[in-house]
Amino acid sequence: MTAARIAPLDQTSLRDGVYQALRDAFTRGEFAPGDVLSLRTLAEQLGTSMTPVREAVRRLVAEGALIDTRSRTLLVPPFDARRMRDLKSARLALEGLVLDQAMDQIGQDEIAALRALLNAPPAPGRDGPDLELNYRFHFTLYRCSGSEVLLPIVEALWLQYGAYLNLIINHSAAREIAQHDHHFEIIAALERGDRAAARAALTADIERSFRVLLNDEDGPARAMTKG
Repeated sequence: MTAARIAPLDQTSLRDGVYQALRDAFTRGEFAPGDVLSLRTLAEQLGTSMTPVREAVRRLVAEGALIDTRSRTLLVPPFDARRMRDLKSARLALEGLVLDQAMDQIGQDEIAALRALLNAPPAPGRDGPDLELNYRFHFTLYRCSGSEVLLPIVEALWLQYGAYLNLIINHSAAREIAQHDHHFEIIAALERGDRAAARAALTADIERSFRVLLNDEDGPARAMTKG
């Protein structure tokens, strides 16, 4: 398993900081289905003791991002086509609801901020899809909804989706995806107040990433797992 990119933490507010750092790493697709994680290695990467890492891992297990096996091994859930399809269905349903609520609240300043995110120059040396920017775009939009119920659920879905995202971004087909085409379509629909077009663009954006793996059927996708 290649080392995940997890930045060392400020030593204040360690419990929340460790959890958020690991949660962000999962959401960005730093771990693949079937990866085995070590508390000690994670603690070394974060520059902390094992205690806050252990507490963060317990939370991630409860949220479905990790499995604490009978042998006490920490395992990213293995590839499961049915689970992936369930995640896709849940994302389509719930993110569509959040988008609809966001359109009730969003103004021109928020739309301009979304466009500015996409028009910002890429980070130096970046190769491949900018997953952090993708996350920021979606959740900058979703937070406009102000939903205290739906947002945490959507965040939990992205947390579980992250391992599949790892497979997608390492797939040869990922290089052929124009990352922001559907994002700009969403912005254009927001500017027109066109709910149907905004929902259609969001649906296309979500479906195309899952399609990379679902088109492989199950075998090729499993072959891309690490460990």
